[in-house]
This record gives sequence, structure tokens and C-alpha cells, in this order.
Amino acid sequence: MEKLTFYAVSAPEKLDRIGAYLAERLSRDDLNPGALDQLLMACHSQSIKPFVESFLHMVAKLLESGEPDLQVLGTNSFVKFANIEEATPSYHRRYDFFVSQFSAMCHSTHQDPETRTRIRVAGIKGLQGVVRKTVNDELQAIIWEPQHMDKLIPSMLFNMQESEDLDRTPSVAGQDGEENPAALAESCFRELLGRAAYGNMNNAVRPVLVHLDNHQLWDPNEFAVSCFRIIMYSIQAQHSHHVIQQVLNHLDTNNKNTPRVRAGIVQVLLETVAIAAKGSVGMIQESKQSDMYTFESEITTPPNLWLGPTVLEVFNTLLKHLRMSVDFELGEDSRRNSSTSASSGRGKESEERIVQNAIIQTIGFFGGNLPDYQRAEVMMFVMGKVPVYGTPCHTLDTVTSGFKSKSMAAALPPPFLDPLFSISLMEDSELRQLVFEILHNIIDRHDNRAKLRGIRIIPNVAALKIKREKISKQDVAFMKKHGQQLYRHIYLGCKEEDNVHKNFELLFTTLAILTIELANEEVVIDLIRLSIALQDMVLANEENMPMLIRCGIMALVAAYLNFLSQMIANPPFCQLVSKVIELRSMEAAFLLPEHIFRDKCPLPESLDQEDRLLYFQTADMAECLAGPGYNAERLSIPYVPQVTDLDRLSRRKSFVDTISLQVDIVSNSLPDKSQLAEEITFETLKKAIDTTGLEEQEREKRRQVMEKFQKAPFEEIAAHCESKANMLHDRLAQIFELTIRPPPSPSGVVSISSGHTQHQSVPVYEMKFPDLCVY
Repeated sequence: MEKLTFYAVSAPEKLDRIGAYLAERLSRDDLNPGALDQLLMACHSQSIKPFVESFLHMVAKLLESGEPDLQVLGTNSFVKFANIEEATPSYHRRYDFFVSQFSAMCHSTHQDPETRTRIRVAGIKGLQGVVRKTVNDELQAIIWEPQHMDKLIPSMLFNMQESEDLDRTPSVAGQDGEENPAALAESCFRELLGRAAYGNMNNAVRPVLVHLDNHQLWDPNEFAVSCFRIIMYSIQAQHSHHVIQQVLNHLDTNNKNTPRVRAGIVQVLLETVAIAAKGSVGMIQESKQSDMYTFESEITTPPNLWLGPTVLEVFNTLLKHLRMSVDFELGEDSRRNSSTSASSGRGKESEERIVQNAIIQTIGFFGGNLPDYQRAEVMMFVMGKVPVYGTPCHTLDTVTSGFKSKSMAAALPPPFLDPLFSISLMEDSELRQLVFEILHNIIDRHDNRAKLRGIRIIPNVAALKIKREKISKQDVAFMKKHGQQLYRHIYLGCKEEDNVHKNFELLFTTLAILTIELANEEVVIDLIRLSIALQDMVLANEENMPMLIRCGIMALVAAYLNFLSQMIANPPFCQLVSKVIELRSMEAAFLLPEHIFRDKCPLPESLDQEDRLLYFQTADMAECLAGPGYNAERLSIPYVPQVTDLDRLSRRKSFVDTISLQVDIVSNSLPDKSQLAEEITFETLKKAIDTTGLEEQEREKRRQVMEKFQKAPFEEIAAHCESKANMLHDRLAQIFELTIRPPPSPSGVVSISSGHTQHQSVPVYEMKFPDLCVY
């Protein structure tokens, strides 16, 4: 071998003949393959390329032999060749055979466990050699094409599944990587992904998703999460959006799969987003920037931080699947009521809730890492979706968590504020709680909520060490424009009959945060007027509210005025409030929050309006505030909330009630003989006054309407709709004829044709005006 090596180095032009001869000897099984290895390692010349062809031919014969020892020997030879850096790229060399053969070795099913492990390790090493030999060669970019990635990636993932510990650290993988197929496959997988360029990411990630589908690894999804952790930590940071986009597309593809599979994909998406956010934080800290995610090219943005899917595209996909999950749940509910058992229905419902919670958590984490201006856009985008069972509220609660905005006008724009308050008027106490929690997330810019938790009479507000700043001009303008809207919804939210302890706690916190963040002297007067209006509403009791709600509102007013009096540091006002609270504690403890919200608190039969000392009097408070800074005269103006049409339309209990409302509208438009005028008798008047059985009549009426639309022939329904449409068109035509008709001129000619009067106008310059009209 020494003489042969010396001759080959001295005469490199003979290498091709030497290689061919040695390969022929090898085929006759009378030559050790190590001879070619030694020549390959010794000769570093451009003329080595003809020898490489013979060398690879020899390696291929060893791999085809089927003998484990020879396959391992051939793999080792190929790995040595892969580590040689060639001076010039190869124009004609291809590695298709080696990719296929090494991939097959990775899936070895040899009966002997040790031999099976040796073959698999050899196959993984061979693939790693192919990767190292080709990824840096521009002429070998074909390795990234799907036909090769579909063999490379599954071979690595197949061996990674064999590991019992899916969370191995790189150090552990390196220690036993020579004998552990799983650790070696993970190392090769990381190396491949780390070398992936911008245009190759999709081809590298797609086989991973296909493998997880084929082996049903989304439920449970521990291995799927582990794979995407490896992917996200291995790729270059600027390629993260490719992975997120691929997972989003895969979620679309599996939109009709089982709930647990969809939940598994969403949880993987959450993991990828979380790792991308961590990477963004590191980049931002290095570049001393402040925004975590920026999707537009700006000077303050780290380069290539996020260039792919836009924010709204990601949120649109997630919200679409959130609504689909809710629709599936509603469909299961209806089918369960008709055919299946309650236990199976609850199981299905819980699975859909798993999907919904996973999506909400992902949206919240994703939105929580956006800059303020983009988070406001996302909130408006979420509110633009039709609320179904409050899912947008749950989503917004997570998106707005930790939201800090310098200007309330930017944080609560009208396109977001109006629909949010619309939800706050729904007859669902949990939905109303969510709305106020969202408001707290946005308005509480100094994190004072934890100090205000729980509705109570705070003896010393100064001890809470509340953080606050002077209200800005922008916030003053915001309260002048939207303050009445805030007060109205607090007022209407207080008198809901299904309010519970938590509702009153959130209402108290809302009033307190408004005082801290947005209250100047004018807002303080408005908040006191609101409190007096709530007290007067309880005493008047025109809506026959339950006694528990009335006492709860009284306790809320007492707790808030106690807080407000100490916040504005007005000693006479504080003494006045303390006097009323002290008297209540002795004579009417049910009007204080510490008592009324206890279990089994005794309730009075009525509230004595004549006992003025138990209530806050407007004149007394005006006298306390009659000083510089406060316009106490405004306290004498009663606060009256302006209920808008939007508020009335928001009175919906649920999706089912919305359907019922639609049925009512349709039923009212149907011609029914029973709706025709009838003779008014004593019996009809008695029926009109008697309200008993009204609910049964309404249910029967709805049932008849629904049955008619379900069982009536299509032609009958179409004819009915057509007649209604024609009637509408006729009415519109009459209106247009009255409003759009050209005005008759003083000299116009009136003609009658076909029974209709027609006015023929004349040009203006021919009209005869009175002398007084001409100048």
C-alpha cells in the first residue's frame, strides 16, 4: 500500500485506472476495501475526481451486499469521502442511490437487536455524510427536492421515535451518539435544518408534518412538540415564519379531523410561536430595540424578524378554527339532544373545549408579544368576528393581558369599543365579567388591579400605595368623547338580575381604575353623579329588582365612594362617607359589601327611603366639594343614561335566543288568519289582560312557524317570499314617486294619462317668477 500510494501521488493521471482495477478486484472478493480508503485520503489532487467514481462504485457494491458488516464498512468509507473538501464542484455526480440505500438502512428490521442498531446507526451516518457533501454544493441543490427530503426526514424521525427521553440535551446526545440511533438521528436532523436556506424550509418541514400524520402522532403530541422544538431551535431565526405558516396550513388541511388531533396541531403552533418570540427577544436585546414583533419594514425593526404571514392572516386562521370548533360543539349539542346520550355528548363537548382553549391560548400568547399599535388592530379584528358564546371575549382577554398604551384613544378606538360594550349588555353574567376584565387589561396601565381585588370598604387607601400619573390631555379628550358611554354601561351592568359577587367586584374595580387612570375634576363629578343615580334607582325600584341585587348596588356605591373620597383627599367628603358607612354597620349591615356578599346574609323586606342618614345625600356631597377645582353645582343635575338602539339589540342570551328572535321576525311577517281583525268582546279583553300561559303560547307559535318552514313545499315558501318582496317593491316605488318626482314649475303643464297625473317641467330660464323673487 505504501508503494501504491507513492505511485498514485507521483502519477495522479493514473488514478482512474488504479481505481477501476481495485474496484474490479473488490468485486471478486479478494481485496480489502481499506485500500481505496487509503488512496482516497492520501491523494488531494484535482485529478482525484475520476478515482471518486470508482470509489463510489465500490461503496455502492458494499451497501448492496446485504451483509451488515459490509454495509457498515461501506458506510464508513462514504463518511470519510464526505469529509473531504473538493476544490471544484462536481457537475455530473448524483447521490440518489445513496439517499435511498441509507434511508432503507435507517429502517432496518434485523432480528438481532445489536445488529439492527449497527445498521441503523450506519444508515444515519450515511445520510449525514450525504447532507454534508451536498448542502454546500450549489450544483447539488437537488438534495432539497421533495423526492429526497421525503426519504431523509422520515428516516431521521423514525429513529428519533425510538428514544424514551424526547427532551434530550445536545450534550447527552453527543456522549452516546455513536451507538444511539435516536441521538444520532436528532443530531443529523438539527444539522440538516441548520443548513436549510430560505427557499428550502418548506421542503424540509412538509415531510415532518406528513410523518406525524401517517404515524398518528398528533394525539398524544409529545413527539410532535419535541420535533418542532428541534426545528425552531435549529433553523435560522429569520426563517421562523416559514414553519409557523406551514403549521397554519396544516391546521387548515385537518379542519375536519378529530378534536384531539386539531388540539395537538394548535399546541404545536403555540410552541413554535413561543420559541419564535424568545428568539425575537434575544435579537431585540442585542439591537436594543423595544418591539417584539414587527411585520412591516421599519427603521427600528430588527432585520428579517418577521416577513411572512401578516398578523391578521395568522389571527384570521386561528379565529376561523375557533369558530368552526364552536360550530362543531353546537352541532354535537343538537344531535345529542335528539339521539345520543348525555355522557357521550359531554365527552365530545369537552374535546371541543380542549381545541378552543388551545386556540385561545395561542392567540393570547401571539397577541401578547405584539407592539401596542398592532395589538389594537388585532383587537378590532377580533371584535369584527361574530361573537359566538363569547369566544372572542375569551380571546381578547388573553390578547389584552399586559397591554400598556400611553393613550386611551389608541387603546380603545370606537371600532373596538362599541362592539365590546355591546357584548357587555348580554344576559350572561360570565360574558359581562369577561368584558370588564378586558377593560381592566387595557385601562389599568399601572398594574393596580391586584391591590383593588375584592369589593370592600378600604379603611386606608394610602396604604395600598397605588401608582398613578397626572391625566394627559389625550385622555381628557377621550373621556369627554367616550365617558358617557362608559358610565352608561356601568349603570346598565349594575342592575342585571343575574349579577353575582364577582360581577360586583369587577364593577367596583372598574370604577376604581377609572378614578386612578382617567379621572380629573370633571370626571370625579360625573362618577359621583353616577353613584347617586345608582342609589336612586335602587330606592325607586321601578324595575322590581331582587332585594339581593338592590343591596349589592348599595354596597357597591358605598365601597366606591369610600375609595373615591380618599383618592381625592377631601377631608369633609371622607367624613361624610365614613359617617354613612358607620351608621349602616350598626343599623343596616346588609348595605355594606362585607355583609351582603356573605352566604345566607339576612335580607330586609324593603328599603326605607325615609331614613336619610343611611344614604348618601346629593346636597351634603355638593357642600363638601364646594371649593376650588370642582363644579359642585353639576351634582344637582341627575344622571340619566341614554339607552341606544345598539344596547337594545345586544339583549341576547345566547345563540339559541338569536335564532328564536329570527323565527319571531319571520313569524310576524307570515300571513295568518288568526292575526286578522276580530270582534272585541269581553273574552278577548280578558285574554289580553291575562298573561298566564303566554310563554306556552309563544313556544307553540314558534313551533308552528318552524314546522311550517321545515315541512312546507319549496314552491309555497318561494311564493310567500316573492309576494312579500313585491309588496316591499310597491311601497318603495310609491315612496320614490313622492320624493323623486320633479317639482312642478309655475308655468308647467299638467297632463293626465292612464289615470296618473304627470307634471311636465319647463326649463328654469322659461319659468315666470314673481317680481319680488327677481333681483
